[in-house]
Amino acid sequence: MVDQIATKVRSGGRVNAAEALELYRHAPTHVLGDLADTIRTRKHPERIVTYIIDRNVNYTNICVARCNFCAFYRTVGSSDGYVLGFDEIFRKIDETIAVGGNQLLLQGGHNPDLPIQWYEDLFRAVKLRYPEFKLHALSPPEVLHISRLNGIPTRTVIDRLVAAGLDSIPGGGAEILVDRVRKLLNCYSKASSDEWLDIMAQAHEAGLRTTATMMYGTVETDEERIEHMMRLRDVQDRTGGFTAFITWSYQPEHTEHGGYEPTGVDYLRTLALSRIVLDNFDNLQASWVTQGGKVGQLSLAFGANDMG
Repeated sequence: MVDQIATKVRSGGRVNAAEALELYRHAPTHVLGDLADTIRTRKHPERIVTYIIDRNVNYTNICVARCNFCAFYRTVGSSDGYVLGFDEIFRKIDETIAVGGNQLLLQGGHNPDLPIQWYEDLFRAVKLRYPEFKLHALSPPEVLHISRLNGIPTRTVIDRLVAAGLDSIPGGGAEILVDRVRKLLNCYSKASSDEWLDIMAQAHEAGLRTTATMMYGTVETDEERIEHMMRLRDVQDRTGGFTAFITWSYQPEHTEHGGYEPTGVDYLRTLALSRIVLDNFDNLQASWVTQGGKVGQLSLAFGANDMG
């Protein structure tokens, strides 16, 4: 069965969920890697690895979502809670530009004290000072939080933020796009699977490009990892708005959920499978930040063509 599916993949065929599961569970790791590398070569025959120099800035750690896999958030009123001032964000941008960076990946907690005007003022201030600097900002759950907090539709939030300077939306908050998993991780209330996907589709309709992510290794089954990929593939078929897919393993330290981080082999197998399933995504990023530089290098033989 694996040989038949491998032949189909090498000839450019699209796998279904059952075939993807068969590959993930039974194909040797080197076979999965070879299939993924075949697709990567087909899409990027020039053999150039891309990357971008940017900075990940968390503008606040105060969050009402309280996902049990998150070690970052602090509750409202916590002595450890913060909101970065505009001058602090400007300083971080200056430091990024000084080392050749040209983009800010701006994400944060669901802070109930930050209205949409705060984000609009920040984005306009950034664009006024740094007109060419890119704002890759606010994941779908953050967009939904702003929508709920201000009592306006998510599309209105997107349109207002684009008018203020938003350039693209990162794929954070996806975790696993299966509601059974989201309820167990206490992240269903921040955004259901349908809500996350719908906000991405709205962003694409508004002319924005976005990335897509998957955090695996908590409570999901193999089938649910694949369902996540299939749902992303369906949206990409309709909109074509995803620029890249990034998967990384759950990081258990200091979290309420606890448990263990999946192995590097599991990461490589998951990455390779995503390259096989997501045949309509041009780019796969290697998550070298969570996996380390050496596995990041190895990722380039398992379907990734971008180092983030």
